[in-house]
Amino acid sequence: MGELCQPANKKVLVSGCFDLLHAGHVRFFETAAAYGDLYVCLGADATIAQLKGRPPQFSQEERRYIVGALSAVFEARISRGSGYLDFAPEMEALRPDVFVVNEDGDRPEKRELAEALGVRYVVLPRTPREGLPERSSTSIKEAARR
Repeated sequence: MGELCQPANKKVLVSGCFDLLHAGHVRFFETAAAYGDLYVCLGADATIAQLKGRPPQFSQEERRYIVGALSAVFEARISRGSGYLDFAPEMEALRPDVFVVNEDGDRPEKRELAEALGVRYVVLPRTPREGLPERSSTSIKEAARR
């Protein structure tokens, strides 16, 4: 695994809504956790409603509980900020060693924030676990509408 074999005490941060949790999310958490102790910042209900124009399916406390129960996750937190960089207060307080995003979440603003705080920025490909289909929350919602 080469570069992924890091001491377990390194802090790794990921952020997102994680409302309709699926195997793709779990795989993302497992891969990100290979860099160290994984902290997941979940979008607050108000932030999700603001950004997506609708409330989440599951409340922030329910999402925090579900995500925090996964073995790959060291700690799940509700982001205190707002807008697209709602996790910024947690990143500033936690000072992780690594900030991990997937290809869909790679944004210049995220990269700039990480660089300004001296945090390594890692972009992961969307790779499903072997034998499982690729999933996205969008595709799940579209299938449910049909």
